[in-house]
Amino acid sequence: MFFVAGAKNAGGNRSIYQKFREVDLLDKKKTVTALKPGEDRAILLGLGMILASVMMYFVLGITILRSYADSVWTEESVCVVHNATVTADMNCTYNCGSDCWRISKYPCLQVYVSVNNTGRLCRLSHNEETQDASSECFYVPRCQKDSTVMHTMIMNISEHLKVNQQIQCYYDPSQQHEAVLLTRLYDQRVVLHSLLWPSCMITGGALIIVMVKLTQYLSRLCEEIGKIKR
Repeated sequence: MFFVAGAKNAGGNRSIYQKFREVDLLDKKKTVTALKPGEDRAILLGLGMILASVMMYFVLGITILRSYADSVWTEESVCVVHNATVTADMNCTYNCGSDCWRISKYPCLQVYVSVNNTGRLCRLSHNEETQDASSECFYVPRCQKDSTVMHTMIMNISEHLKVNQQIQCYYDPSQQHEAVLLTRLYDQRVVLHSLLWPSCMITGGALIIVMVKLTQYLSRLCEEIGKIKR
């Protein structure tokens, strides 16, 4: 009787253990099932961030980086203003409505400076866009109906240059372009700042994917260790 009861108790203990074991396995399966969609979404998020950053790199490459690389005014120096005079009135057109364009005028300010690094007397332009728009005038304002506003703006610039005669400027070291620039549209600071955000995004996307893959690897490793212990 004692052996029979012991056998029955042992069988009952095994059945209870099996039930607990089945419940434990079921909970683990539910946890894995719940984690799977979350991991997939995290990987998709990381891939989306990497794809978006690659597109941003492409856009920056054909805009800012291209303009920065094509610019020949790469050397910085100190320029001394020799002359800043208004030579003539230039015509410009402004939009007055649908299919309506009218002519206004702005004064053409010519500025000549001497570059300390080269000793040459050169014409000063505001930036690359001004140099492309007008090879004579230092600054080309946005065309407006009221020409008095543009005239006042140009005269204020002229007075500022006459007061501050020593200014930072950029010149062409190959001396193929006689003009020098007061500012560059895209210098190193602008380029680095524009590349910061896509770089952070692609790094974040890569980190998300690496963390998910590392979590999956550690999960499989724990399962294998648990099977060996059992």
